[in-house]
Order: sequence, then C-alpha cells, then structure tokens
Amino acid sequence: MKVKVLTRNPDIYLRETKKDIHKLPRNYDPSLHPFEAPREYTKALNSVKLERVFAKPFIGNLDGHRDGISCIAKQSHALSILASGDYCGELRVWDLPQRKCKWKIQAHDGFLRGLTFCNDNERFISVGQDKTIKIWSADEQYCKVPEEPLSVILSSTVITGISHHQKEPKFATCGDVCQIWEESRAEPLKVMEWGVDSLQHVAFNPIESHILASCASDRSIILYDTREAGPIRKIVTKMRTNQLSWNPMEAFIFSGANEDYNVYSYDTRNLSMPVNIHEDHVSAVTSIDYAPTGREFVTGSYDKSVRIFEVHKGHSREIYHTKRMQHVTNVCWTLDNKYIVSASDEMNIRLWKARASEKLGVLRPREKAALEYADTLKQRFAEFPQIKRIARHRQVPRHIYHEQQQLRASKQKISRKEANRRAHSKPGTVPFVPARKKVVINEAS
Repeated sequence: MKVKVLTRNPDIYLRETKKDIHKLPRNYDPSLHPFEAPREYTKALNSVKLERVFAKPFIGNLDGHRDGISCIAKQSHALSILASGDYCGELRVWDLPQRKCKWKIQAHDGFLRGLTFCNDNERFISVGQDKTIKIWSADEQYCKVPEEPLSVILSSTVITGISHHQKEPKFATCGDVCQIWEESRAEPLKVMEWGVDSLQHVAFNPIESHILASCASDRSIILYDTREAGPIRKIVTKMRTNQLSWNPMEAFIFSGANEDYNVYSYDTRNLSMPVNIHEDHVSAVTSIDYAPTGREFVTGSYDKSVRIFEVHKGHSREIYHTKRMQHVTNVCWTLDNKYIVSASDEMNIRLWKARASEKLGVLRPREKAALEYADTLKQRFAEFPQIKRIARHRQVPRHIYHEQQQLRASKQKISRKEANRRAHSKPGTVPFVPARKKVVINEAS
C-alpha cells in the first residue's frame, strides 16, 4: 500500500548559509500587492477624516412665523410642499426648493394643534384650540389667493392631534377621546376611549392602515383598530410618551419619544417591554419621525438638539444643533431620504442633510465610484480604534456635555447601589432586572 505525502523542495525555504536572508513565500499575481492592507487602511483613515472635515449638515432656514412653531406636515407623494402652524394659529405653506412661503393665513383662534395631508395630497387638514377642524386645498392655483377653507367641522371637545388614513378618506383626532371622522361628514363615525384624561398625539399605521396608536396623559400608549368598537391594547410606562411614529417598513414596530430623555421601540406582538432603548438626549424628547427606509429615525428634544438614530442601535449616529436653535418641537424626514426638517420655539424651520458630509447635486461617474470605494473602506476598517474614534467624535454644546456627565454619574450611582444591595443580601432576594423590563409598568387588553 502506497501512502502519498506532501513534500516540498528544501531549496524553496532553506537558506544555504546562516548569513543569508530568510526566504519568504510570495504570490507573483500582479493584481495583488504585499502592502495592500496598509495602503487601504491609510486610505480609510484619510476618508473618515475628510468625512468629518466636510460634515456641514445645515442647509438653510424658513423664517416668517410670528410665534413658536407647534406642528409641521409633509406630503406623502411629493417633496416640495411643507405646511406649518404656530402657537398663534397662523398657517403657512412652504415651497422647500425655493425656501419661500407660498401663502399664509390666520387659520385658527389660538393654538394650532395639528396638521396632516389627505391621502390624495390635494388637501390638508388643520385642527386648533378653538375646537374646529378645517380642510384646506393644496392645489397651486387655489393657493395663490387663499380666502376660506373648503369646509369647517366643529368638534364638541378640544382636539390636540390629528392623523389621516393612508388609503381611505378618513382621519383620526385625539383630545378627551379618540374619534374617527370621514371628510364628508360633520359628525364622527366612531368614538373610542379608555378612561384617560386626555390624549396628545395619534398616528395611523402606514402599512396596516386600520391600526392606529395614541399617547395619553396618564403615561399610557393605547392601540386602536378601526374595525373594532373600542381600543384593543394599552401599556402604561414609567414616564409619559410625547409622540410616536410607526416604522414604514415593519408594520408591527413603533417608537415613542419619552419624557425620561429616551426613545423606546416597541413590538406590538409583545408589549411587555421595548425591543430597544435609544439614549443620548439630556432632556425630554418631544418629536420623532422615521426615515422612508425604516432603518433610521430622527428625534427632536427639549435640549435644543436633533439626533439621528439607527433602528438597531442604542446611541445616536449624528447630532445637529446651532447656537440660535431653541427647544425643538417637531421633526420630519423627507421622502427622498436626503433631508430632515426641524421646527423650534424661536419661530424658525431648519433644513438639514440626512448625512452630514453628503455632497448635494449630480455626481460624475468617477466621483461616485470614488465615494463608493471610500465607503467600502470605512466599513471594512470600521472597528479599528483610530478610525472608530474619529468616526464617532462629535462636537456638542457645553450644556449638553455637562448634562451628559451628570446623567452618566447618576446612572453609575444607581447601578452601583443595586450591585451593593445584591452582593450583601441573600441570594435571590434582590434579583437583577434589565433596564428594558423596568419601562412598562402595566399592560392591558
């Protein structure tokens, strides 16, 4: 029986004398280079440095409101139109490419509470503190000289929020109760309530369009089904949820902007605890909106900053701020996935790039190929310490920096106290409870 063995020629790897240099194997393939990895690392390092050098996200602002901006709304099939309302009841329609106000009108007496575009994008609806629901035309010919709304509906209760159905001519309002309306009727089709004082926000699911959710003043989040007679699910959290937004790509996921400085993402199939906690804000989160891809969302906070989060990560990838920007009241992500709009208390609407260093305009083929190559290198070397440090570094305002230090010290103190209690108690008497399980206090259906 013959046994084949691996053999090598000693002349390939042995030196003739001890003074000879060591022989190293080499691949003479011209497509390979012995210093390819170090060269690509240097290119990746230069690319991530240039990305931070050219990170200039602020594009411009829309000014003209006489009071703080309370709500903004975007069209679902167009990019150029934006509607906004302020605390004194003034309604403005903006042309985003030109950054000009197309028309304005005193729509309501007092607080303008909510805005939403209809599913045909030819009309939009506003609600105010004066208990009225007004339907306006978004047609450009009509918008030249606005005089009166197309129709006015009187409500018996104060309305604090509105959301339109994605497929049918229906919309939902919230206030003392949640009401389902039809555009052609002056009375609500359905009234749904679950024994709470008031609701401050309501949102239809963009995929499962018969599902909607609302945030209540008793720290609860309530789910409704328009096919049912009343609410179907309810959870009570430790702190109040100010606003929520549904994921446009996953019908069962929604995220809520909370008063405890965090954003919580929930799965409607299991509401006993959130699937993820998104931290970094140092004050109450007031507004949230998903990107059209469903992979990211943007938040606005009382700490005068706008942050962008990736869905599966707990910390923000970007923070936007200016010296003059005050408390952020509303944010929205444009449907081309390139821009972010934020509204704040100092009467300004700001337009940002969704990716701070992205070049606007048409890219030449060679330029586009170079940028794609740089992105590939940054992903390949993303975990290298120096590249990771440069990519994560952000300049934050002084008040946010000090608040972050105080919050970090407070969390460390609480965790250290719990660890000491657990270490000096009988085994099992002080169990370890993950942070996600502490968020939801009660769940009912």
